[in-house]
Amino acid sequence: MRYGIIVTFFVLFWTMLISRMYQISVKANLYYEKLAKGNIQRQYYIKPVRGEILDRNGKLLAVNNIGFSIAIAPNLKNHGKELNETITAIVKEFPDFNATKLLKRYIKKNSPYNHRFIKVIDFIAYKDMIGSYPKLMINKLIKIESETKRYYPAGSMATHIVGYVGKSNKFDNAKDPVVAKVGVVGKSGLEKKYNSVLQGQLGYRIVKVSATNKEVAEIEKKEPVEDQNLILNVDLDLQVKINELFKGQAGVAIVMNVNGDVLAAVSYPSYDPNLFVGGISHKEWKRIINDLNHPFTNKIVSGLYPPGSTIKMGMALAFSKSGKGAMDRAEYCKGYIKIGRNGHKFRCWSKWGHGSVGLRKAIRESCDVYFYSKSLQVGINDMSKYLNEFGLGVKTGIDLPNERKGVIPNKEWKMKKYKQPWYLGETIIASIGQGYDLVTPIQLARYTAFIATKKLPTPHLVHKIVDKIVEPEYKEVEVNLHHLDLIRKGMYDVCNSQRGTAHRAMSRLPIIVAGKTGTSQVVSIPQNERRRMKESEMEYYSRSHAWLTTYAPYNNPKYVVTVLVEHGGHGGSAAGPIAAEIYRWMYKHGYFDDKPKKSKKNSNSK
Repeated sequence: MRYGIIVTFFVLFWTMLISRMYQISVKANLYYEKLAKGNIQRQYYIKPVRGEILDRNGKLLAVNNIGFSIAIAPNLKNHGKELNETITAIVKEFPDFNATKLLKRYIKKNSPYNHRFIKVIDFIAYKDMIGSYPKLMINKLIKIESETKRYYPAGSMATHIVGYVGKSNKFDNAKDPVVAKVGVVGKSGLEKKYNSVLQGQLGYRIVKVSATNKEVAEIEKKEPVEDQNLILNVDLDLQVKINELFKGQAGVAIVMNVNGDVLAAVSYPSYDPNLFVGGISHKEWKRIINDLNHPFTNKIVSGLYPPGSTIKMGMALAFSKSGKGAMDRAEYCKGYIKIGRNGHKFRCWSKWGHGSVGLRKAIRESCDVYFYSKSLQVGINDMSKYLNEFGLGVKTGIDLPNERKGVIPNKEWKMKKYKQPWYLGETIIASIGQGYDLVTPIQLARYTAFIATKKLPTPHLVHKIVDKIVEPEYKEVEVNLHHLDLIRKGMYDVCNSQRGTAHRAMSRLPIIVAGKTGTSQVVSIPQNERRRMKESEMEYYSRSHAWLTTYAPYNNPKYVVTVLVEHGGHGGSAAGPIAAEIYRWMYKHGYFDDKPKKSKKNSNSK
């Protein structure tokens, strides 16, 4: 027993001794060797130039202005003569900067362990620096380096597409080492979505320095990966035109190729992204945030609205796919439908009714009773299931951040959200795009492309990422072609028939357009109100939103134009003129074949 203890003690002693010898002779040597190497070598990162964003015609949407930063030598005595004189010399050349703030910034970063120049001014434009450069460079305590600052030439015209960059925070820095060194990150729009592409990759220089931190020789250098540009499908001139059309109103307009290429997307009103690059003032921030029309919200992908009657094409196809709606049987509209023991009345928008209504007429004249009746035959679960297939209530996959999916409700959804059962009356109002139904404008544009082509595309703003072309993506959806044909003819009638709800605005265009209007109610109408109050008689923010979603040409669909005017009242009268002007502009600028408009031989209604 005693012998075993002695042996154990002996083994432990020598193990500890050998371990300590290893620590001193090997590990400590490596540590001190690394430390010594750090004393004679310095690694400096080279920041990449952020890539530019251009429209389809090469017009710049995001560019880098060239300028300079100013830094002061480290280890100067705080509030000492050298430091004060240096800051005074800088402020003398650039009076807009505050000497006290520059001093505070220097002191905050000054440390005996810091051997690098301390940046006190991030950016001064090239033209402002030229005259002062020779004077400041004489001072050995001042270091001037080239810098870039993001600039958005289009201002507010494309903010919700392009987005903006801002100073990174500690969370941004922790996620991305490039962001941590560059100090700038995309905050919204394409700047955020494609930040990792646009920012490029860091380069570096490894140099040998003397004991006084003076550079002696360059040991290694790697150039940064930079100038990684994005080329968009967007036409800036069309963006500007749409912004002009929305003056005095609020809403959204989207112009999209039926293959998903987004030519224009306007969320109005907007704001100038240049305000955020250098830090927005409190006054400007307060002004924008208090605007009741919500300029900060990207309504293209984040705005949620009841689709109103624009849902009726998809609803009819959902009835058709369910096999329960008897789509080839007409419904009779006398201006309302009654359900339940108390005879609760659900009214059509026309108090006189539409008489006998088939599918084409139901689309053309937007008869509510037709959809009420069919929905009772089909049920909410099938309606919801197939509308999701057609792109409503699901994310589109557009290349923008913060897209919302909206709501196309069913029984399970309501029970999960509200812990309540589903009621029959809720099925009825859902059939005309009201109640819980909520969609985004980009969903409605995509769904319209599906109605036009039977293909559900993925919307894309970006055409080319550096050298890679973004190819169109589609999802094939099976539907009854006979019913789809009747729906398309009904949409043709909406824009071209005398009884169509968008006839006045859309019938005199150089190309034939098919579409559907929608009125998205903001407030409900009481049951005892026999006479509907006119939208013009309501308070502005109580008025309905006005939809018009269209495609053209009718016989060979190429483009979708979807317009929403917030609190605009009726789709035909409020959104129609905007959509019509968009089509005229596109026709004039060569987006359609320059051929005369064909006669309306297929305008016979049945």
